[in-house]
Amino acid sequence: MKRFQSFRNGLVLAVLLLAGSAFAADLKVTSSSVKEGAMIGNAQVFSSFGCTGENFSPDLQWTGAPKDTKFFAVTMYDPDAPTGSGWWHWTVFNIPADATGLAAKAGNEKGPLPAGAIQGRTDFGKPGYGGPCPPKGDKPHRYIFKVIALKDKIPLDADASGAMVGFYANSMKLAEGKLTAKFGR
Repeated sequence: MKRFQSFRNGLVLAVLLLAGSAFAADLKVTSSSVKEGAMIGNAQVFSSFGCTGENFSPDLQWTGAPKDTKFFAVTMYDPDAPTGSGWWHWTVFNIPADATGLAAKAGNEKGPLPAGAIQGRTDFGKPGYGGPCPPKGDKPHRYIFKVIALKDKIPLDADASGAMVGFYANSMKLAEGKLTAKFGR
C-alpha cells in the first residue's frame, strides 16, 4: 500500500509539473538595438543626470505568446540602482494582442505606439522611455526588458508608477520573456 501511495504521489506531481509547464510558456524577446548580455549603446542612454545619450527607446520584438493573450506589457527595470528598490525606466501596457513588437523610438514623446497602448510614469517622474544613466563609478547596471503576455487589460492610466504596472502585469501574466543588457560609466 505504501508503495502504491508513493507511486500515486509521484504520478500526481509529474502531471502537475507537465500541466504547469504548458501554461508557463516563455516569450522570446529580441532587439536589433540591444543585445542580450551586451552593453547598451549611446542611442538608448539617458540625456540628463550627467549622461549625454540620445534617449531613444530600442526596438523590441517578441514571439511565442499564448493563444489566449489579450494584451501585452513591456517594462524596463534596473535592479542595481542605488535606491533600495531599483529603478523603473519604462512601462508600456495595454498593447494589443496582435502586436509582435515595438518600433525604435516608440517610448519617446511622439513615438509610434500601437493604438490603445499606454506608457506609465517612470522613476524619472513622467511617462515615456528614460534610458540608462547609473551613477558614475558604479559597476555596470543590468537593464531588464520584459515583455509580459496578459490575460486582461490593465486598469491604469499614464500616471501609474512602474511598481503599480508591475503589480498588475504580474497578477495577469500568462507568459513572459526578457532581454537583459548592461550599461556603466
